[in-house]
Amino acid sequence: MVEYTLQKDDNFERKVSVIHDLREMTSKVLHYYKGDFLDELPGLVDFTVVLDLSHRQKEEVKKLKRFQRKFKISAAGSAVYLHPELKSFSENSVVTDDMMDKLVEEVDLKEGAKANFFLNMLNLCEAAGEKLLVFSQYLIPLRFLERLSVKRKGWHPGVQIFSITGDANNDQRERAMDQFNNSPEAKVFFGSIKACGEGISLVGASRIIILDVHLNPSVTRQAIGRAFRPGQKKKVYAYRLVASGSPEEEDHSTCFNKELIAKMWFEWNQYRGNRDFDIEPVDVDECNDLFLDSPLLRKDIRALYKRLSPFS
Repeated sequence: MVEYTLQKDDNFERKVSVIHDLREMTSKVLHYYKGDFLDELPGLVDFTVVLDLSHRQKEEVKKLKRFQRKFKISAAGSAVYLHPELKSFSENSVVTDDMMDKLVEEVDLKEGAKANFFLNMLNLCEAAGEKLLVFSQYLIPLRFLERLSVKRKGWHPGVQIFSITGDANNDQRERAMDQFNNSPEAKVFFGSIKACGEGISLVGASRIIILDVHLNPSVTRQAIGRAFRPGQKKKVYAYRLVASGSPEEEDHSTCFNKELIAKMWFEWNQYRGNRDFDIEPVDVDECNDLFLDSPLLRKDIRALYKRLSPFS
């Protein structure tokens, strides 16, 4: 298990010293806005959910570690962590709805930790009358979950299901946002994390799943900010899914340290010295999230972490 803390050693002290010196040099030309208006919103609960993988997924993870290129590990891993049957699709440049539907109909969902988490979360959102956002860097995971929603729930794109990917034009984006936010029939929105940047408002949702780890933590914060923004009427819950014992867990630890450095740079008075970043392990039984009381949703959770002030 990767612990999300920075050790108090001489190397850390040198980093602190360098950050302090550089901060002094750039303080008059580099500005940082914290977004105080976010304090007026109902609130954000930002979890990192470390999931145990199935036996088949663990076997595929061993194969992933043989790849030399970081992008290849990340792209193939994103599919495998969702469901091991998706590995072959991650290597296929042409994937049709018929191909994906065939997989959805035949697949044992219990073999995919993240896919199982998604479907259980979707069922809970439907029962509670909440809407769900799902973000990924890659299209294959989003296509799989969209077709899973169609086949398992009987829902239809443009009615209960909406999406924005890189090939959507401005009119399509505006229409998808408006229908998702305002239609009582809307249930789930799938978004490419790169395509859903500034200007995308999805305040109709109160639950967010981040399927994979982006190496730029600001991109993930921006994705969460599609729902946690002015106009939001409900408390927002974000679930950053991380595959236990995989290269993705190491990537999450790297991103965590990047966040720490940014906090130390811009908020020196609060973070000087050897202080851990505002993240803590929490017991699932004491996390104050009614959804995580569900035995089906929590059964694969190996560890749960909570950011104390993710947008402060």
